[in-house]
Amino acid sequence: MLKMQIILFSLTALLLSPQLTTISEAEPLSKKQGDIIIDELRQIRKLLQHTPEEIPDATDPTPQPEERVSVNIVASPMIGKKEAPLTMVLFTDYQCPFCVSFETKIFPEIKRKYIDTGKLRFVVQDLPLPSHQHAVKDAEATYCAEEQGKYWEFRKRLILNPETLDAAALPFHASKIGLDAAKFTTCLKSGRFSEKVKASAANATSQNINGTPTIIIGRKKGAAVEGIKLIGALPFVTIDQKIKKLLKEN
Repeated sequence: MLKMQIILFSLTALLLSPQLTTISEAEPLSKKQGDIIIDELRQIRKLLQHTPEEIPDATDPTPQPEERVSVNIVASPMIGKKEAPLTMVLFTDYQCPFCVSFETKIFPEIKRKYIDTGKLRFVVQDLPLPSHQHAVKDAEATYCAEEQGKYWEFRKRLILNPETLDAAALPFHASKIGLDAAKFTTCLKSGRFSEKVKASAANATSQNINGTPTIIIGRKKGAAVEGIKLIGALPFVTIDQKIKKLLKEN
């Protein structure tokens, strides 16, 4: 971009130069005027040629180094084979539209290709954002559903109904998947899973994770997963390439 601006500036200067503006259509160029214009054109040509000193175009994509982090996954919900070589950790917020996009458009393909085939284990961590007033209770509600053995069914219900995530709607969602709504409501009002959600958010903050969705793909080391951090609802092809690369590493 910078180089193009320089070139355009040079062309403009050439067109507005006295050598051209003082020449009428009826007057032929003198040898001196011609030499000046040719010299200026040669300078513009040099700008178009690559040199080591050239300032890189700001629009050129520059590969960014992969950021590696380590996140604790103790007591986190997970699916997939325990012995899977790789683990994916998702930090999510149920009110986040980009998380919904990831869960509905990208995750199903990841599950089909890698989780169901035993190559990847999937772990969920909560990162309710301050801007989403219902996100904390939504996260707590998933663990109330887990008490009745339906964590994954309940979170799927939330993902597919992003327009009704307020606290008043949560017992309704619970009943729709066959949970005991009274027990669920008692659990939710007690707030007994608030510390679990806070601990998950603190886990994210400790690794400079402050947006959703963020995924970590790597290998399990003790109680943690050490791997690369990917931010946003990236296309499946991008995530697919990362997984393939990590699978090849020893």
